[in-house]
Amino acid sequence: MAKKQNSDLPKQKTLYTKKLTPEQADKLEDWLDKHLWIPYEVAYAKFAFKDKFTNVVYYNSGKLVIQGKGTETFVQFVLEAQITGVAEMGYEAVHHPEWFEAHAGIDESGKGDLFGPLVSACVIADGKAVQYWIDEGLKESKRVTSDNAVLAMAKKIKQTKGVEIAVSYASMEKYNALYIKFGRNLNKLLAWFHATAIRSALEKRHVPWGMLDQFTKQPLVQNQLKDVKNFNLKMQTKAEEDPVVAAASIVARATYIYAMRKLNDESGLELKKGASASVREQAKEIVAKFGASELKRFAKLHFKTASEAIAEAK
Repeated sequence: MAKKQNSDLPKQKTLYTKKLTPEQADKLEDWLDKHLWIPYEVAYAKFAFKDKFTNVVYYNSGKLVIQGKGTETFVQFVLEAQITGVAEMGYEAVHHPEWFEAHAGIDESGKGDLFGPLVSACVIADGKAVQYWIDEGLKESKRVTSDNAVLAMAKKIKQTKGVEIAVSYASMEKYNALYIKFGRNLNKLLAWFHATAIRSALEKRHVPWGMLDQFTKQPLVQNQLKDVKNFNLKMQTKAEEDPVVAAASIVARATYIYAMRKLNDESGLELKKGASASVREQAKEIVAKFGASELKRFAKLHFKTASEAIAEAK
């Protein structure tokens, strides 16, 4: 029998994240200190330790991040065996069997940003794709700080065998018109974008159900999909824990990033994300450069930041 090639072996994890309770964090810090791990400083971290192969950082937010060649060994023999008492790494299919069913994941990007579109993405995948993404360390887009990392992940998702993807968004001028058309109700407009993406994805591959991160208690998206047969759309908070929803969040963010790059070229500015005071200053620059009537080409006009920028630019 031929020997198994290294490329056929499961890829070793070099990154692992988990939320810890304060009690678990204290227990872990005590373990690291007693076992003479080297402490070091990390911004926004309660503690950070390292050895030759592994870095362990616990942030003030309660998130634990483990990185390095020794990640799997540390998680299995220290974190799970001595701190949490729960074996999770490699047991995703046991703890979350629904993740491995063929289904759709839906998420959006750009909702909280003054500049750039509101993007909905629907990703359809099955167990093989999900296992591959878990092995590759796929993360929900909000946990990825680098645009280039988001784009690289999105490329990997799109190249995964058996995966279908659909996105829905509009140009900024069209977005602002649609916002008025939907009664100036952002949730109704977002629901329409979600429903459009879901329909497009299901036309490529029908699956029995989908998961959407809950943004409203009302069945706004479901109401727009009443004519779609044999499809059940579920909603829950923290839906991005589902790898297929996480994949959708990455695809949506990548689409948003590409759209922002085009707006950067059109505006001559490196437009910022969010809706902070510095973003307002950029909106004022656009008004001064192109006129107040042209802000709709770049920004969501229903944001308070937009009206403030127009008023201050006069």
